[in-house]
Amino acid sequence: MPERKNLCAQIPLDLHNQVTAAREALGLTTNEYVAQLITEYFELKKNGGCIMAGNRTMAFQISEDLFQRIKAHLERETARTGRKLTQREFVLGLIEAALEEAEQREARVEPCDSELDGGGAGYPPEGENSTLAAVSGV
Repeated sequence: MPERKNLCAQIPLDLHNQVTAAREALGLTTNEYVAQLITEYFELKKNGGCIMAGNRTMAFQISEDLFQRIKAHLERETARTGRKLTQREFVLGLIEAALEEAEQREARVEPCDSELDGGGAGYPPEGENSTLAAVSGV
């Protein structure tokens, strides 16, 4: 673990409330959240001030049950690895693994084969949900 140093600052109450709400929504400690903000700030400066340079946002809703299952998994992985696994890392890892598997599968399929199986009408193909079953953490 890198050496640490305390950083204290008095900020307006409304800003403090906004920071607290955002931190809690991400499930981070104050230390983690402030370190993340400062790191992002310096990365932003290094990249010429472009916040969304090459990035896009995906947003969707999930059931409360699925959310709680994900949250429990993240806690287990954090305890197992000793490193906090974020929702973002977890979801991106699943997406990347699924895309890699699909791209490898497509590379093995001849063009006429995809026409015979219905052109990919169902996803994932029946019996080929191994990526989601195999990914336990990122």
